[in-house]
Amino acid sequence: MDVNVAAAAACAIAGLGVGLTASIAFRWSEREQGRERGGGRNAGGKRSGGSAVSTSLQEPALPPGVDTVLSVLRSCAIVLSEGDEVVKASSAAYSMGLVRGGAVAVEPMLALARATRRDGEIRQVELDVPRPGVARAGEPLSVSVRVAPLGSRLVLVLVEDLTERRRIEAVRRDFVANVSHELKTPVGALSLLSEAVADAADDPEAVQRFAGRMQIEATRLASLVQEIIDLSRVQDDRLLTNPEPVPVDELIAEAMDRCRQQAAAKQIHIAAGGIAGLHLFGDRGQLAAALGNLVENAVNYSPPRTRVAIATRRIASAAAIGEADGELIEISVTDQGIGISEKDRERIFERFYRVDPARSRATGGTGLGLSIVKHVAASHGGTVSVWSVEGQGSTFTIRLPAGPTPESVPDPATAADQSDTTTPLPAPEARS
Repeated sequence: MDVNVAAAAACAIAGLGVGLTASIAFRWSEREQGRERGGGRNAGGKRSGGSAVSTSLQEPALPPGVDTVLSVLRSCAIVLSEGDEVVKASSAAYSMGLVRGGAVAVEPMLALARATRRDGEIRQVELDVPRPGVARAGEPLSVSVRVAPLGSRLVLVLVEDLTERRRIEAVRRDFVANVSHELKTPVGALSLLSEAVADAADDPEAVQRFAGRMQIEATRLASLVQEIIDLSRVQDDRLLTNPEPVPVDELIAEAMDRCRQQAAAKQIHIAAGGIAGLHLFGDRGQLAAALGNLVENAVNYSPPRTRVAIATRRIASAAAIGEADGELIEISVTDQGIGISEKDRERIFERFYRVDPARSRATGGTGLGLSIVKHVAASHGGTVSVWSVEGQGSTFTIRLPAGPTPESVPDPATAADQSDTTTPLPAPEARS
C-alpha cells in the first residue's frame, strides 16, 4: 500500500515538472514571435534582431524629409551606410557610372566618404572620373564632389557634373588667345609697313608697293573685326525676337555678287538652281552673312576652272524642330575643292579652326566664317551639316524653317517669272 502511494506521488511530481517545462517553453516562444512581429523591425522595414545575421542585413533608414530633398536636387546624390553600402542613389549617379552593383565605383569618392565618417568634417574636391562605357573611356568627366555626414551613421555624397562648364571656359580662353593673336598679326604688319614707307620716301615705286600691302592688311583687319562683331551677335544661339520674311533668291544673288570678283579671277563658275520663290523667316543680315560665308569659302578653297553649285529645295521635316507646317528650306553649297578630312570635319565649325592655316592666310580667311554659319543656323531654329571627301570637294547644307510668303502682291512681271516653282535660278552670267 505504502509502495503504491509513493509511486503515485512520484508520477504526480514528474507530471507537474513536465507541465511547468512546457508552459515556460510555450511562453518563451510566444514572446520571441511577438518581438519579431512588433518591435523586430525598424522604421525602414528592416529586421533589427540581436543575432549576427540580422545585424549584417541591416539597412539604416533615411532621416525624415531627406528622401524628398534629394529627389529635387540638381546634383546627383548618393547616401552611404556605415559599411559603404549604397542606401540611396539618384538615377544620374548610375548613368554617370558612379554607382555599380550597389557600391560606389569611384575609389577617391569612397575615400572621402570614409574620412568624413571618421571625423564628421564636410569635404569638397574636384575630380576627373572615367565616362561610363568603353567607347569614351579616354574622355573623363570633370565633377565636383561634396561629402557631408547625414545623421550619426550615414554619409551624403553630392556630385555635380562640370564637364560642359569646363568646355565652355576652355573655348572662351582659346577665343581670347586666338583673337589676340589674329589682331596682332595685321596690326604688326601695318606698323612695319608704315616704317618701310617712311624709310622709302624717296622711292615712289617702293612707296606704292608698300601702300598696296598696307591696304591688304587693313582690309584683313577690318574683315576680322567685322566677323568678331557678327559672331558676338549670334553666338548665344537665342531665337530671334523680330524676324521678317526673307526671299531666298535675294540671299543667293547677294552671296554670288559678294564672290563674283574672286570667282572671276580663278575662272570658277557659280551656278544656282532649285526651287524659286522660297522664303525664310529671320534676320536678313545674319542669313546673308551665313550664306555669303559658305559661298566665299567654296570659291576660296576650290582650284581654278572648277564649279560651285548652290541648290535650294523644300523638304518635310516631320515637325523635327517644332514647325507647325513641318517644312524646311534646304540650301546646299557644293564645291570641287580640296575636301575636308574626317578628323577636321568634327572641328570645322569651331572658332578660328582652319583645315589648312597656310592656305587660309593666303586667301584672307579668319577661321570665323563657319562658326558664324553654325550660330546663325541655331538662332534661326535650324542646323548646318557638311559632307566632304578629300580631293573631291565638299557640300555644306543649311536647313531652316520655311517662312511665310509676304502678304504684299508681287510685281506682275516677277510673278510671271516665278509662276513655275521648279524653274532653276538664273545662271551667274545673267545676274552679273
